[in-house]
Amino acid sequence: MDELHGYYLEDLEIGMSASYAKTISESDVYMFAGISGDNNPIHINSEYAATTPFKNRIVHGMFSAALISTVAGTRLPGPGAIYIDQSIKFKAPVYIGDTAKATGTIEEIDEKRRRVKMRTDVHVGEKLVATGYGIFMVDKRGA
Repeated sequence: MDELHGYYLEDLEIGMSASYAKTISESDVYMFAGISGDNNPIHINSEYAATTPFKNRIVHGMFSAALISTVAGTRLPGPGAIYIDQSIKFKAPVYIGDTAKATGTIEEIDEKRRRVKMRTDVHVGEKLVATGYGIFMVDKRGA
């Protein structure tokens, strides 16, 4: 693995895992709202959020998915991997100031199709806040 290319398919094994953690700031939420266009008041309006069951502003669910993308694109399988599919279930809210940790763990490798299936989980502390599976296309060495 180098900075321009991550793991090759031949280098991967079931059970390999990598993570990325980020403490999510208020400015992160505003920037994500601006980039995505999702300005739902649950994310950006404290007065509105106080009237919801969450009682506070929550981070966009897709921000958690973006952390999974960071794992896949920079760590495992790493640079050069192509996102093919993602299923995700959001289990609990993430709040501004929380440190969310995304982890990808390889569960299946299809060498013929050059596909890798990873379990993708996001935790805040010990709490699972998002879970699912991602499928990635990964280069073979010399192909």
